[in-house]
Amino acid sequence: MLDILQFLAAPFAMSMVLVGILGYFGLHVLRREVLFVDLALAQIAAMGVVIAFLFGHQPGTAASFVFSLGAATLGAAIFSWTRVPGGRVPQEAIIGITYVVASAATIVVADRAPEGAEHLMDLLAGSILWVGWPRVLRDLAVCALVGGFHFVMRRRFIRLSEDVEGVRAEGLNVRWWDFLFYLSFGLVITLAVEVAGVLMVFAYLVAPAIIAVTSSDHWGTRLVLSWAVGVAASVLGLFASYQWDLPSGPAIVSSLGVLLLLFAVWRRLTRDRRVDPA
Repeated sequence: MLDILQFLAAPFAMSMVLVGILGYFGLHVLRREVLFVDLALAQIAAMGVVIAFLFGHQPGTAASFVFSLGAATLGAAIFSWTRVPGGRVPQEAIIGITYVVASAATIVVADRAPEGAEHLMDLLAGSILWVGWPRVLRDLAVCALVGGFHFVMRRRFIRLSEDVEGVRAEGLNVRWWDFLFYLSFGLVITLAVEVAGVLMVFAYLVAPAIIAVTSSDHWGTRLVLSWAVGVAASVLGLFASYQWDLPSGPAIVSSLGVLLLLFAVWRRLTRDRRVDPA
């Protein structure tokens, strides 16, 4: 048992870093009703990693991070500029086509790179089981800075997610603040994709947030619930990955799916009891 705990200590700590910051951003994503913006940003960041690899920079290096962050910054600019309530083209359409184009470009670039298919699989599934403490501490420091910035500006960001029209009526530069939101989000996504992969990042963002938003109207309670779900899924997924030699990222994603399914069944049963007391 001690060997298991020692082996899983760093991956679990990395999971907690991601649960903490992605659980928060996931609540904003749901309230903004841009469900696939996280998937699109993750794919754009992954595209940056593949482009860097084509130029000879290995994933996880500083150069690869710069390429990935640059791509995510471009995505942040696109999504902040295209948020126009009441426009003829829904922003989800822009997000969707951006995701598709980024995915296609990633495949095209990976096809030209040596061992591109293998790296493409790593970007999808992640490699969190093999993360080391230096990477954990670096990402913790960056996520703490992003989290601190959002904590200081929490009222403004929450209002932008809950009542953008009211904020716009007050004369606030919504596009500028949206850019800051997506830029900080893109920075976190860039870090997360390199170690966790696109699938795990999307699941960490959406699944806990769905349970939290469905269960409470209070942001503080939602955040605690989101973190609790993320922690539970991480423990289950990492243990299953180690015990049965499963891919760590997909195991955690599957655990999140199981918890979401159990929550949906529980909600349905409790709702039926309230409707039919007999």
